[in-house]
Amino acid sequence: MPTFYIVTLGCAKNTVDSSSMAQLLDRQGYRAVDDPAQADVLIVNTCGFIAPAREESYRVLGELARQKRPDQVLIAAGCLTQRYGREVAQKVPGVDGILGTRRWMDILDVIRKVRGRPHPEPLYHLPETPTVGSDVEGVARVAVQGPSAYIKIADGCRRPCAFCAIPLIKGTLVSRPMESILEEVRLLQDMGVKEIILIAQDTTDYGHDLGLKDGLAQLLERLVRAVPDVPWIRIMYAYPGAVTDRLIELMASEPRILPYLDMPLQHADPQVLRRMRRPANLDWVYRTLEKMRAAIPDLTLRTTFIVGYPGETEEAFQRLLDFLDDIRFDRVGAFRFSYEPGTASAALGDPIPPEVKQERWERLMAHQQRISLEKNQAWVGRTLEVLIEGVDAESGISVGRSFRDAPEIDGLVLVEGVLPVGSMVPVRITQALVYDLVGVPETASVSVPVKEQSGARRSRRRRKRRRR
Repeated sequence: MPTFYIVTLGCAKNTVDSSSMAQLLDRQGYRAVDDPAQADVLIVNTCGFIAPAREESYRVLGELARQKRPDQVLIAAGCLTQRYGREVAQKVPGVDGILGTRRWMDILDVIRKVRGRPHPEPLYHLPETPTVGSDVEGVARVAVQGPSAYIKIADGCRRPCAFCAIPLIKGTLVSRPMESILEEVRLLQDMGVKEIILIAQDTTDYGHDLGLKDGLAQLLERLVRAVPDVPWIRIMYAYPGAVTDRLIELMASEPRILPYLDMPLQHADPQVLRRMRRPANLDWVYRTLEKMRAAIPDLTLRTTFIVGYPGETEEAFQRLLDFLDDIRFDRVGAFRFSYEPGTASAALGDPIPPEVKQERWERLMAHQQRISLEKNQAWVGRTLEVLIEGVDAESGISVGRSFRDAPEIDGLVLVEGVLPVGSMVPVRITQALVYDLVGVPETASVSVPVKEQSGARRSRRRRKRRRR
């Protein structure tokens, strides 16, 4: 039986693509292995969003290329290869096949061609006009990680953000048919999944290309009826200005849609936002978040910001800090501006020195840490339902997440005692840290754990705590 080893870099959307490729390989008799030395086929699903992500992708590809045997093949797939395919082959000798992110469904064809011929030069599978492609029959666009699962509802993006290379990599928005999504969430429910996480480059734009108005709200209305036994449904990647009253009302009335909003704002200075080609109407932000907080008790707000964008003055940066004090987000991620050739912002150059970007990033994160700690302290003495994801039997501590915590990017809840992975446990919070909470089980009774599945116990050592 042939074997494969796959490394996934970048975001959860890449994780879904890797899962879909693995399903195709499994159908053809391939077996996944955890040790690259035991694999016939090595696949790196790369990230190419910003410079640090590209550097990581090159490093991982280079390590595998140097170690691979003559009888192994190495496929570079994903975002980096979609945009920099020829450059990847030049920088990493030993790569045998180049597969772009928009053609993940062609992984078997690429492997067959590479394994069936001498390959002194890499095989490029990068059509001149690449397309996202339609759903592949029998291949779910999901990634199950323990008791949670990501489901991709759309790919690509039609927003004009000046700094972003995603449209160059992924192309414009392509929404998946609603019936396909509903069929897949029913399968996840049958597997015992406790949390379904909707992802796309912009979830609030779902259905625009299908002629749907308020497409995300329409999808959620049908989804909650389709999976009555899934207790948590989480929405990621909302776009400012696209959070509608219908969506707010649905989140307020349906308790299984978690009171959690992830809305990357990128900045809070109107002039910087205009240079970013982002929505610059901060009045809308204040009004909408005030409306949401009034309608949805205990709403958790997450956002991300870019510091050091071309033209960001010290005054503009101070407005961003003041904005943090005004809104008091629960979770904040921050990035230093990365100059990306080919984007609309490339014409602005990269005039702010790296040391200034770093200093502003550190000030922003220190500023937010105080707010995050105060937000966490407000939960001491209260009870939160916690989804248990891992156990350290030696220390007698279980690790999980509450509704306030999206996987990989937000905080954790550390719970005294050894609890079943996949169970949902009411936990009384006893201590607050800057990012995490500590608590004790409020009752001995817990829900039935998720059915056994590969990868159910994620390694916390590999988490990318991007909030920091």
